[in-house]
Amino acid sequence: MTMRRFANGYSLYELIMTLGLIGLILTLGLPSFGNIVANQRLRTEVDAVFHAIHLARKESIVRRRVVSICPTVDRQVCTAGTDWSVGWMTFVNIDRDWPATRDPDEPILHQFDVDPATRILANRRSFSLRSTDLRATNGTLIFCDRAGRAKPRALVVSYTGRPRVAYKDSRGKDYKCAD
Repeated sequence: MTMRRFANGYSLYELIMTLGLIGLILTLGLPSFGNIVANQRLRTEVDAVFHAIHLARKESIVRRRVVSICPTVDRQVCTAGTDWSVGWMTFVNIDRDWPATRDPDEPILHQFDVDPATRILANRRSFSLRSTDLRATNGTLIFCDRAGRAKPRALVVSYTGRPRVAYKDSRGKDYKCAD
């Protein structure tokens, strides 16, 4: 007698092995997928501020005015703290005040909301970029994943207004996120 194999289905053994293999792959893959998502989220926020600084430098040259970037809650007035997680805006700082505060007659160039899973802390209340003066505001913004899945990184702004991304501080130590 010959055994006939059915071409339309799988045996119980094959089904259990396939489900077990899928479960193993998901168990190993999902945590690292969460880390990838967290790293990409941080990179998006860093890139947004990086490009805003370049936009502010360009606009300060084109307009021949001081252009400032500051944190804001309501998208109209600068917040008085160094927590940039609330969002930030770029505006033409006509009266050149320091720390930068936006007056009603100063045009807003760009506004940005920050992802709630990201925390951004800076050592400055604002950054001002100038077209003719030798120096801009230097400082550091530290980007952190609130869940702790991604390695913190910083955006360091030089006196000339050029930003760079760094994973270690000037002493060679990793950046830490304040709780």
